[in-house]
Amino acid sequence: QVQLVESGGGLVQAGGSLRLSCAASGSISRILTMGWFRQSPGKQRELVAVITSGGSTNYADSVKGRFTISRDSAKSTVHLQMNSLKPDDTALYYCNMQVFPTYVYWGQGTQVTVSS
Repeated sequence: QVQLVESGGGLVQAGGSLRLSCAASGSISRILTMGWFRQSPGKQRELVAVITSGGSTNYADSVKGRFTISRDSAKSTVHLQMNSLKPDDTALYYCNMQVFPTYVYWGQGTQVTVSS
């Protein structure tokens, strides 16, 4: 059974930094992408950042220049370094993994709260 375990969320003041991590375990054939989504109350879940098996990255416009996604392929782990955090970044952050051919897995979510 595939599991995604997130860590690193918490409470931080505006302008501060946090680093999220997500470790995948279980029977995983070929990872296509790993990434982060977020959802705040009353809003739809949205893409934050994603990284492909080849190392290509994609970011939401709202986080470009502030967040950096990276991946440790050997450990099936993805990280999200979040700098210059804003109150608007407050949300439940979910780890996402897409595995060949069409399997999609989600973590339980980790809360990020940015105070003004």
